[in-house]
Amino acid sequence: MARKEIASAKNPDDSGAEALDFETAMQELEALVQRMERGEVSLEEGLKAFERGRALVARCKGVLDSAERRIEQLGLDQLQGGEGA
Repeated sequence: MARKEIASAKNPDDSGAEALDFETAMQELEALVQRMERGEVSLEEGLKAFERGRALVARCKGVLDSAERRIEQLGLDQLQGGEGA
């Protein structure tokens, strides 16, 4: 039964992270870290905060990876356009 409770507790903490923009996800992540560093959370809250933090980190990493791919593509497009001119 405890495993089921842990699994069901994980989903609400992850929900919505994918819809956040980078800045909002980072602000929420920084606030979580500060609360945890100050010891303002119980063990249970800390576990939930950790899970939410993982979802926020994944979102931020996804946004950064996407931006990196776009920048690389823009660079390739510029090089290809510059060679033909």
